[in-house]
Amino acid sequence: MSEIFNVGKIKYEGPKSKNPLSFKHYDADMVIGGKTMREQLRFAMSYWHTICGEGTDMFGIGTIDKSFGEKDAMKIAEKKVQAAFEIMDKLGIDYFCFHDKDIAPEGDSLSEFHANLDKIVPIIKENMKKYNKKLLWGTANLFNNPRYVHGAGTSPYADVYAYAAAQVKKALDITIELGGEGYVFWGGREGYETLLNTDMGLELDNMARLLKMSVKYAREHGFKGDFYIEPKPKEPTKHQYDFDTATVVAFLRKYGLEKDFKMNIEANHATLAGHTFEHELCTARINGVFGSIDANQGDYLLGWDTDQFPTDVYNATYCMLEVLRAGGFTNGGLNFDSKPRRGSMTDEDIFLSYISGMDAFALGLKIANKIIEDGRIDEFVAQRYSSYNSGIGADIVNGKATLESLSEYALSLNKVELKKSGRQEYLESVINSIMFEGI
Repeated sequence: MSEIFNVGKIKYEGPKSKNPLSFKHYDADMVIGGKTMREQLRFAMSYWHTICGEGTDMFGIGTIDKSFGEKDAMKIAEKKVQAAFEIMDKLGIDYFCFHDKDIAPEGDSLSEFHANLDKIVPIIKENMKKYNKKLLWGTANLFNNPRYVHGAGTSPYADVYAYAAAQVKKALDITIELGGEGYVFWGGREGYETLLNTDMGLELDNMARLLKMSVKYAREHGFKGDFYIEPKPKEPTKHQYDFDTATVVAFLRKYGLEKDFKMNIEANHATLAGHTFEHELCTARINGVFGSIDANQGDYLLGWDTDQFPTDVYNATYCMLEVLRAGGFTNGGLNFDSKPRRGSMTDEDIFLSYISGMDAFALGLKIANKIIEDGRIDEFVAQRYSSYNSGIGADIVNGKATLESLSEYALSLNKVELKKSGRQEYLESVINSIMFEGI
């Protein structure tokens, strides 16, 4: 079978290389923080953007042909499998992620959709074995079809809810068959535009019911991986129920699902929520729900989800600091939920985009590890909170303090002064000195 892309295997050539089709920082076998880069980063290819995305946006049709020379819908789907594994093989990416609708056409009915999936999944499975690739996570597309205009798991219509459940069941079956290490729920249309026509309580109850049914079914059928929820504050609906990590954590705790789910954090979704990427990761980590990452970045001049390939090394560094502090990935990884810009429409642009993203996170990993080894940041934070290590501070932390004892202690003080500086500018200069050491 002839190759689809006229690009060779991408190799590591080091920071001084001028070859655009080479890695400058991602050296898969380099050991950082006790693990190889491959193990620390666990890169994954997004099927939807990389294999299916044609460069459309809200103002224009596609600029890239992803039919790969075929006409028939199922032939296109088969060719896309070849394209996907060729890209992963040439980039040295070990994992991929997909929605059900990415890998096979829906057809005219649910039964036809299932039949199409049943034809494609064995082909994917065969290629996974051939190229030694793994499924990071699977999911169902419960937002694209017009039937989900008013939601899927939160739809006001029971027939739509049932259809969504059937899609989830089939996507779980496929994920289990392909040995997927996770399954993601993203509430693309789980939200509302106005409370005038919305029973928010029922919608949230029904969403929880769907999640509980899904966990029960998957565990009974041998799924050992992680379940994830991917927060997003808006777009397409105005008020999304999965606004940010804190909102999702509250939802999980209300419905007793906190032991079943972790977070799949996306950088661009974090900024749309008015947070930084690292804020969302830290919130997940300290609440015990850190799971996986959709690696991309947004444009701060635009108010929508641009899903750009991540090239901001500061963001990548702060991200990897949180990953390392969380002890690294378990079943999750860095999935490039990213797409080349609409004007970058050649086959080569696909590889150049992935190289830029993989190098950015490899560099971020190296810098984050240096920051931890350097110790100045962690030492400063430890010193800043050192008053909680003894005396009244220790009483507060270990639960011995009462309102009365704190009041008595405060009355014994002559004066409380602000003695310590937060030294933000100094700490930021420390980061810069570590990042750009030797330049």
